[in-house]
Amino acid sequence: MAASLSPTTKRRYGVARVCRAWRVPRSSYYAAQTAAAATPEPGPALRRGPQPAIADAALLAAIRADLARSPWTGEGHRKVWARLRTQDGIRVARKRVLRLMREHHLLSPHRARTRPEAQHDRRITTDAPNVMWAIDATQVTTVQDGKVWLFGVVEHWNAEMLGWHVSRRGTRHEAIQALGMAVRQQFGHLSRDVARSLALRHDHGSNFMADDFQRQMRFWGVSPSYAFVAEPETNGCIERLFRTLKEQAIHGCIFQTIDDVRAAVRAFVACYNAEWLIEKNSHRSPADMRADWLEETLRRAA
Repeated sequence: MAASLSPTTKRRYGVARVCRAWRVPRSSYYAAQTAAAATPEPGPALRRGPQPAIADAALLAAIRADLARSPWTGEGHRKVWARLRTQDGIRVARKRVLRLMREHHLLSPHRARTRPEAQHDRRITTDAPNVMWAIDATQVTTVQDGKVWLFGVVEHWNAEMLGWHVSRRGTRHEAIQALGMAVRQQFGHLSRDVARSLALRHDHGSNFMADDFQRQMRFWGVSPSYAFVAEPETNGCIERLFRTLKEQAIHGCIFQTIDDVRAAVRAFVACYNAEWLIEKNSHRSPADMRADWLEETLRRAA
């Protein structure tokens, strides 16, 4: 306003007169003018830290030139990055090449793998015990004995670990040992048809599909329930149990021998069944879930 002209005198108002009218010290006006002159005009944000040897614009031009000279189509950023290093001598980070190609729509189009609709009803738990079990195997590395096998049997009803076996081999015979422990624990003996009407969920591994294992199952009255191919979620109960076991007792530990693995698994099973809280059990442990079921069964029978 100080530079505006008065309509009567046709002269500028001046800084002194405007400051007196607004009751503002002239020093405040001049300080504001100085600060405004010192403030740089906003521009594009600069990259923080040390500047790269080659700017983004130059690198983008090199990427476009490489894509143009390449006889192939649909190549990804990894091949572009490798050719820039070997053919052009441009040594930059791979993720930087990926960023520029993504920002400028230079990546080859692709479609995510679509999964067909599952044939199962997405519910593999049961409403009562000894209706369906699951068996599977995993490996644990030791210092002296190398990789050892761990077979486990889990109850679909309350996720209780019923049987297990640790051995140097992972054949049908070791799988039978784990299943036999579970059958003896739940039914008290290993006679013929002791577990009739029980289904056992397992995958198509050679140790479970072997004739010896299948015959032993039928001897105990157990019928197979095959997990779907390429759908590990259909055997999710034992898969989730193995994940918990590895997170709590295997990962981060160094086992010298197979006996160390057996001791760790034995301690885990006892603690897991007694204290591990599971959401589908209404945040109760498998042992508490079974005790409540037995109490309710006895009460109804009485």
